[in-house]
Amino acid sequence: MIFSWFKHKTYPDFWKNYLKKIKQKQSQKIETTTFVVFDTETTGLDIKNDRILSIGAVSITNNIIDVSNNFELYLKQDKFKVETVQIHGILKEGNISKTSEKQAIQHFINYIGNSVLVAHHAAFDIEIINTALKRFNLPKLKNKSIDTGILYKKLAGKKDNHFNLDALCAEFKIPKHDRHTASGDAYITALLFLKIIAKLKQERNIHYSDLFRRNQKKGLL
Repeated sequence: MIFSWFKHKTYPDFWKNYLKKIKQKQSQKIETTTFVVFDTETTGLDIKNDRILSIGAVSITNNIIDVSNNFELYLKQDKFKVETVQIHGILKEGNISKTSEKQAIQHFINYIGNSVLVAHHAAFDIEIINTALKRFNLPKLKNKSIDTGILYKKLAGKKDNHFNLDALCAEFKIPKHDRHTASGDAYITALLFLKIIAKLKQERNIHYSDLFRRNQKKGLL
């Protein structure tokens, strides 16, 4: 009976369309793969109890950031922590147009399709999205993903180094415009992603599969 329930479980149309897109295999070349670099601003770092304040994303194809194909949404808040406003600058009310968590997640799923997801500290951003999906009785994201922190460690001499986004911006001379906004951090991370890949190519031949190989160490980087 349990297996029958799972087999016949019905999902909303947007999720069914997402599953169809996931089945469409992406290119196996770095240059022709569509990457979506994204970031979330949240009320805190507690996956279970904190909530998403905003989601920002931008797409990359052919090593070009497509700024015309960007994503930015702010979410209405039931839970709110005043003490975190000084970091992200998002007020509970304010003049910014906001949408419900359910609508935001739906729009995000429609946006990413079968793209490879990229984020700095990707484990957190992906899991906070997965937790929101769980609240609507939906499964986890099924996209492949890349953490720029882990990718950075593939560079020569960087294996044991651990740097946050600010430190990497300084190393790669990336301007920190709109830092600590979801869309701003997504764009900064997109620049970082391209610069790391460019440097990897200078050091050695790299292939699509190399982007997904992980170090032995586990955990949030």
